[in-house]
Amino acid sequence: MPEPIEDFYAVIPAGGIGSRLWPLSRADAPKFLHDLTGSGQTLLRDTWDRLEPLAGPDRIAVVTGRAHRAAVEGELPGIPDLNVFLESEPRDSTAAIGLAAAVLLRREPDVIIGSFAADHVIRVSHLFDWAVRQAVATARAGYICTIGIQPSEPSVGFGYIRKGSELVVDGAPEAALVDSFVEKPDLDTAKKYFADRSYLWNAGMFITRADVLLGEIAANEPALHAGLMELAEAWDDRERRGPVVDRVWPELKKIAIDYAVAEPAAARGRLAVIPGHFDWDDVGDFASLAKLNSHGRKNDLAILGENARVLSDAASGIVVSQTSRVISLIGVRDIVVVDTDDALLVTTSEHAQRVKGVVDALKLNGRGDVL
Repeated sequence: MPEPIEDFYAVIPAGGIGSRLWPLSRADAPKFLHDLTGSGQTLLRDTWDRLEPLAGPDRIAVVTGRAHRAAVEGELPGIPDLNVFLESEPRDSTAAIGLAAAVLLRREPDVIIGSFAADHVIRVSHLFDWAVRQAVATARAGYICTIGIQPSEPSVGFGYIRKGSELVVDGAPEAALVDSFVEKPDLDTAKKYFADRSYLWNAGMFITRADVLLGEIAANEPALHAGLMELAEAWDDRERRGPVVDRVWPELKKIAIDYAVAEPAAARGRLAVIPGHFDWDDVGDFASLAKLNSHGRKNDLAILGENARVLSDAASGIVVSQTSRVISLIGVRDIVVVDTDDALLVTTSEHAQRVKGVVDALKLNGRGDVL
């Protein structure tokens, strides 16, 4: 096995409830704390195991909410306390990743950080490893680097990165500049992107020197940068940290790192991309979960749940069961059934993305008890 990368620190943002996976994923049990692929462990633990050979067990940080601290530390019993960064409330990805970058920079001035979501599924680990090592080499050359996934199909569920001219970087033979970002396309456009190898799926992975990332935030979001610097200055002082976090964190601007960092850097020719040739999915809805899951499959019906009791006849789709109820499906295609103690979801793969609308409606109706 290759040695861990000496100047590299992996950061795992573990936030968000995964509202398109309701009622399985909830505020107190978000999707990164579930086993969604039958691997026998949570997505968070899978992410840690993927990153440990690259960074080593003492150089992986997790950014998560205070409410999830016990669950995260239970999943990662070896994580050092100083590598758990707790958010008092969600402030989106720039604040989460920027906080880790600012604190780690004070501890280690030349550190390179890589941000990898806690709730993605990645297979063919040696190809992931190779892509990250290329990205670190590109970051050493002063670029902010992302890993774009070579599409395996014309998907309408992901945003895209358009790859530009090639770069000459030692240790990164596939490095190229990012020409532009493209929002989720319609099917006809996705087919064109799939035929054009310069379009990659945007997986939201960023690898960069911490000082370069923070410089980009300072240029584009100066007030947010100032808040992050104030937090970092107090972070390792236990007596000062709490009051500073309570005062500063709620005032930080909510903005995704794509908008605060990636797109402006691309416009200035400072964002690079490494094509990732590994299997990847963000498990964004139950349709993608049905495709991913290969365990418990019967007649094209994916079944998740340790004690699931499912009878099927000419049925396809996915059943996720957290109860002992018998679920019988007859002659239904691409069905999605999610059965929990206090909520039942029934839809189809075609409409799986609309589950978020149910969550929004429950919020409006004051039904936070099931969220």
